[in-house]
Amino acid sequence: SGINNGPNLGDDVLYSGTVAAAMEGRFLGYPALAVSLNTKDSRYIPTAVQAVTYLLERLPLYAGRSQMILNINVPARHWDAVQGFRVTRLGQRHKGEPVIRSRDPRGNEIFWVGPVGSAADAGEGTDFHAVENGFVSITPIHSDLTRHQALDMTADWLRTSA
Repeated sequence: SGINNGPNLGDDVLYSGTVAAAMEGRFLGYPALAVSLNTKDSRYIPTAVQAVTYLLERLPLYAGRSQMILNINVPARHWDAVQGFRVTRLGQRHKGEPVIRSRDPRGNEIFWVGPVGSAADAGEGTDFHAVENGFVSITPIHSDLTRHQALDMTADWLRTSA
């Protein structure tokens, strides 16, 4: 899915149509890539194409390909300036700006989605950090949003609060 004009870093994956389309491909049994370019500047689309080509050529060697979804973010630079590839975890953003209420030229009420929040967790090992430092970020993701480490704690809480 993609190439998306704009990043899908960190929490963006929860709202991303690009990631949702890749998830659908995974549900249909296909290896799935969600590819995003860290800019809306079309000059760097060839960089994203080269990154995807590189990965697709190696896809048959990836053992987890039948259940995989790879969220790929490409830095806004020319291919010869890309530093390489990094396998990353998702970072996190601060809360985004509020919805902007306005009126169109005909006087109809319209709403604009406010700008995304800045990076809250952009440390080394995150998708934010990789892209900021000129690397193509590859984050293996999956559809199970369960916080497994909290299952027992939540069950205990429910038992003791009854």
